[in-house]
Amino acid sequence: MSRRTLAVACTLIALALPARDAAAQATQRPPGPPPEVSTTDAPAGAGARSVQWIKVMAPDLGVMLAAVARPRGAGPFPTVVLLHGTHGFAAEYVSLAEDLAAGGVMAVAPCWFRQSGRRQAFITPIDCPEAPPTPEPFSAQAMRIVDTLVQAARSLPDARADRIALFGHSRGGGAALGYVLRVGNVSAAVLDSSIYPAGGSADIKAPILILHGTADNPADGGGPGTNIERVRGFEAMVRAAGRSVEAVYYEGGRHNDIFLSRTQHDDQVRKILEFLQRQLRD
Repeated sequence: MSRRTLAVACTLIALALPARDAAAQATQRPPGPPPEVSTTDAPAGAGARSVQWIKVMAPDLGVMLAAVARPRGAGPFPTVVLLHGTHGFAAEYVSLAEDLAAGGVMAVAPCWFRQSGRRQAFITPIDCPEAPPTPEPFSAQAMRIVDTLVQAARSLPDARADRIALFGHSRGGGAALGYVLRVGNVSAAVLDSSIYPAGGSADIKAPILILHGTADNPADGGGPGTNIERVRGFEAMVRAAGRSVEAVYYEGGRHNDIFLSRTQHDDQVRKILEFLQRQLRD
């Protein structure tokens, strides 16, 4: 990146700080009582899984179904909450939770909003009609939902309450990013094919790992917020602000290749586990 571009990025940070502070005041520790968490039966379409199914209930949010994948051995374990994309909750996120649990990290895959758009052929949807409606990824409502799920994860048996992380894909990545910018009540976040704001603050409150394909585009499920130049620009802003960021760019990778490319999927799982093990260890 040129000095001129870097200087522009630094200026954007400075200009955005007052707006970020106002947003932070509105969304830090989103109001609401602790959620109720209870076990439940496996939903239709989930298939045979080595997970426990729970319900996370909070006033005004409805009921969020979630799969909990626990590593072998004795806990407590560092824990990651997986936030799905706009295509909705799916068996593929449960599989991802199982992959991460096999690597020693407890993973909670919730339905954080009910699917409302077009079904995607590459996922196996799991219906959760009692979940909240689709929120904008950087909205106060999204922060409230994510905070509720973080609280629920902390309360689970075998979870390390002081070692909670977020993973988000696409819209879920945007919500995870919004949370570490505005609330910061987690130890780390992984952003996969995430949505990134135009400009804004780089004052992240937890280390982040960026995973993104260079060919991410609207035809494959992306959009203006997932454009590779915006992603690289955000990474540069974070580095200029002296915050902790790691980035892996997949040459020719597309928006949903964590589901469509076995090679990329396996590499991402490996990098996610390496990152979480570094960030969540004692």
